[in-house]
Amino acid sequence: MKTSKFFAAVIVLLLTVGAVSAQTKMVGGAAMYPNKNIIENAVNSKDHTTLVAAVKAAGLVETLQGKGPFTVFAPTNEAFDKLPKGTVETLLKPENKKMLQGVLTYHVVAGKWSAADVMSAIKKGKGTAEVTTVQGGKLWFMMDGKDVWIKDEKGGKAKVTIADVNQSNGVIHVIDTVLMHK
Repeated sequence: MKTSKFFAAVIVLLLTVGAVSAQTKMVGGAAMYPNKNIIENAVNSKDHTTLVAAVKAAGLVETLQGKGPFTVFAPTNEAFDKLPKGTVETLLKPENKKMLQGVLTYHVVAGKWSAADVMSAIKKGKGTAEVTTVQGGKLWFMMDGKDVWIKDEKGGKAKVTIADVNQSNGVIHVIDTVLMHK
C-alpha cells in the first residue's frame, strides 16, 4: 500500500513537471516560465536586451511587473536594429523619456490575448482585427498564410515569430519589427 502511494505521488509530480515544462517556452536562449512576470522573464532573453534597456530607461519596469494582465508584442534586438541609425540611442536619452514611453506602451494591449484569441478576432473581423494599445493608438491583426502579422498606424508590419509566451501577468508575443504610432 505504501508503495502504491509512493508511485501515485511520483506520477503526480511527473505530470505537474510535464505541465509546467509544456507551457515553458524558450526565447533568446532562456526559458520563459509562466509563473514569472513579464520583466522577470524578459531580462533573461538574449534577444531582448534592447527592449529591456528601453523599459528600464522609460521607467516602465514596475508597471510591467504589475498585476496586469498585459499582452506585450516584444520586438527583438534585430527589430530595433532595423530602425534608422541613432534612433534607439536618441530614444534612450533621459530627455526623451515620454517619447520612449509612448513607443513602448504602443506595444502593449490590456488583457491577455492568446494567439487563439487573436486568430478568433481576425476571423470575426473577416480578415482583420483592430485593438487599442495602452498608449491609446491602434493596431491591426491579420493573417498571411499561417503567420500572424500586426500592422501599425504608419503602415508598418511586424510578424509574430514566437506566440503565446505565457507569463504570470499576461502573455508575450515576440515580433520582428518595432511598431510605430503617429
